[in-house]
Amino acid sequence: MNTLPRPPISEAEYVPPHYFRRLETDEIRNGGRPLEIDLGCGDGSFLVELAGHHPERDFIGVERLLGRCRKVAKKIRRAGTANARIMRLDSKYVVEWLLPAASVSRIHLLCPDPWPKFKHRRRRLVQIPFLGAVKAALEPGGEFLFMTDHGEYFEEACGKIRESGLFAVEPWEEDSFFYPKTDFQIQWEAEGKSMNRIRCRKPI
Repeated sequence: MNTLPRPPISEAEYVPPHYFRRLETDEIRNGGRPLEIDLGCGDGSFLVELAGHHPERDFIGVERLLGRCRKVAKKIRRAGTANARIMRLDSKYVVEWLLPAASVSRIHLLCPDPWPKFKHRRRRLVQIPFLGAVKAALEPGGEFLFMTDHGEYFEEACGKIRESGLFAVEPWEEDSFFYPKTDFQIQWEAEGKSMNRIRCRKPI
């Protein structure tokens, strides 16, 4: 029973069976199919395109804002991507408190809010405790992929990743594998900005 019961906004929304305990693996994964999590999925373009390209995998986009979740749910339905769902919760909470251990094959964090003011930097998602929770949620050999146009945030995040010692850093060129562009990436590249990316793998 859900402690905060509410109907899903659509069949494309994943509502956890409980908000105040860690999920069981079989509550979020569909059998042995790989599961990927897109944190802060925006308008859902990246999520839907990736799910369409990989019908053998399952995808959950995490987004806090109701309006965005409704748009993503509509986009999923229109695309007919039955292997994609949207979850309306805070990304940090999902990773640190809900995801089961060793249950996710990839976690994507693309173009998050960089909180550029110095006094707000503690709000940035990439912190040592968050990275520890990411590693715990990933299955052995699973990947954490981080991308941002904000150079200073990228350098800080890379420093924390190195400091944590939790991951091996893998090469990630733009054409290394199929990886659609997010709505923010398209917008910022049109403005002449470049993207910084890092691909981290949990040791086997």
